[in-house]
Amino acid sequence: MGKNAGKEHHSAVFYFSTDEAIQAGSLLERFVNGEDGFRNSRFKLVNRIVKGPWIVKTAVGNYSACLLGKALTCRYHRGPNYLEIDVDISSSKIAGALVHLALGCVTAVTIDMGFVVEAQAEEDLPERLIGAVRICQMEMASAAFVDSSPANSNTASLSTGLGRLGLAKVNHADVDGERDEATGEAVPAPASHRYR
Repeated sequence: MGKNAGKEHHSAVFYFSTDEAIQAGSLLERFVNGEDGFRNSRFKLVNRIVKGPWIVKTAVGNYSACLLGKALTCRYHRGPNYLEIDVDISSSKIAGALVHLALGCVTAVTIDMGFVVEAQAEEDLPERLIGAVRICQMEMASAAFVDSSPANSNTASLSTGLGRLGLAKVNHADVDGERDEATGEAVPAPASHRYR
């Protein structure tokens, strides 16, 4: 148990993938295979408050960018075909306060978040998205308790023996607004919108 034991915690998990091999020597390849110091100096969040109360737009900024690795504690886990980035919002009191403010009116907030490897030299331009998400009017009350005890074999490898809340209902509006008429599922973005 950490210093925040007993407090309510929230997690968001986003997965991004590419259909193509990462180009050798590219900024993305240097980021994926680089050292944590390089990653911290380049991992950037670009966000836009699409809809929300004035106080959230004012506090967060309607359009803003932040080098996450400089502002927050980021832990990087590299495997054979993946790079996992754990961003600890609680490592900054200001970021924690902004998240707390946003959570207070989350059912009225729509935010677009893009994750970028920042270009700091002309040869690295243009910057391209690693991935982007839209969080749209989330209903935190719909989150269900997930038993992550060692007895639950599906989550035992990720478990600390504590329960978790998960699967909050989100209005899954995708950026292009396209949905399969039969299933209602979001249609994947065209390849031109993916990171290369």
